[in-house]
Amino acid sequence: MAWQNGASNQNLAMTRIPVPLSQNPYDICIEGGGLSQLGEYLAAVAKVGRVLVVSNPTIFKHYGMRVVTSLKSMGFEVACCLVPAGERYKTPRTVAKIHQAALENRLERASVIVALGGGVVGDMAGFAAATWLRGIKVVQVPTTLLAMVDAAIGGKTGVNHPQGKNLIGAFHQPSLVLIDPDILATLPIREFRSAMAEVIKYAVIWDLDLFNQLEAESTLAKPKGDLLQLLLERSCLAKAAVVAADEREGGLRAILNYGHTVGHAIETATHYRRYRHGEGVALGIVAAGRIAVGLGLWPTELAQRQEALLKKAGLPITWANDIATDQLIALMGFDKKVEAGRVRFVLPEAIGKVRISADVPPALVRQVLDQCGGRSKV
Repeated sequence: MAWQNGASNQNLAMTRIPVPLSQNPYDICIEGGGLSQLGEYLAAVAKVGRVLVVSNPTIFKHYGMRVVTSLKSMGFEVACCLVPAGERYKTPRTVAKIHQAALENRLERASVIVALGGGVVGDMAGFAAATWLRGIKVVQVPTTLLAMVDAAIGGKTGVNHPQGKNLIGAFHQPSLVLIDPDILATLPIREFRSAMAEVIKYAVIWDLDLFNQLEAESTLAKPKGDLLQLLLERSCLAKAAVVAADEREGGLRAILNYGHTVGHAIETATHYRRYRHGEGVALGIVAAGRIAVGLGLWPTELAQRQEALLKKAGLPITWANDIATDQLIALMGFDKKVEAGRVRFVLPEAIGKVRISADVPPALVRQVLDQCGGRSKV
């Protein structure tokens, strides 16, 4: 598919997936080598002016100058802000550093923040853009598979609180998401595995055909070629469809939290040091599946097929027994999905169909958490 770039009248061959929001619609563009064309893409959606590229030192070392060179070639005035890598640095203090860079480089309301990095960079840069001058444009350029299939799409931005993940944030849709699969050639294997948890999530909540495709593959540890392209496209299509139907999580969009209720609690309990986000989600998916079995919502056989996919991707299905069940239950009580004091779970009923329930018996939750590796007492 070709997309007409209004800045240069050059057709760029790519896959284009629209996110058709009623206000501020945008495109997800998937193009090998697209990183070097960022300036042209940006000129099609924003005025040529000041740009602040937000990244971390590792990512910027590999790709920063390619991005800066592309932006400058189209006449953009470029400044850069590097933030520490890692979920534990996703805090208001780090966002304040981005705000300071925006001030020092005189970002205006027509200016743009470019998020070059994984989900942590994307969340913080998006939140900084949402709050600078009450909102300026942000363009997401994800550099990890997990960010490509999930974090960069949908407009959720924010930072963590010591008592819970992503408790501070705002909805702020990007003006563009540019995905360059070529970047993934240098992605560590653990990051591939982590991302596959989100892909499997989409298959379970939305896409039976994708689930069947994943089952047919001999390995899911490091997809490439046609399989990688398929996973990118199907995951982006699923996320775009859900976000377009429910931009601010008033109903349907909550299904995207499948696995995240327990997963976020595990990440918080381990101070974001032991498990990658996707690994936490994988553990949460296992717990949600077993809770659904306990409630009689879906059969054990489907839970086993789900866990087999996670294992095929090299993901954990149990967690260390030094993570106390009591601690996880307490942390879930601070989850942003809590409603009227009750924890809401996304629970599967079939492959491609889930429900949201706040009526899960606490005894069943405790039983499943203990079963998955926790201990009832600290």
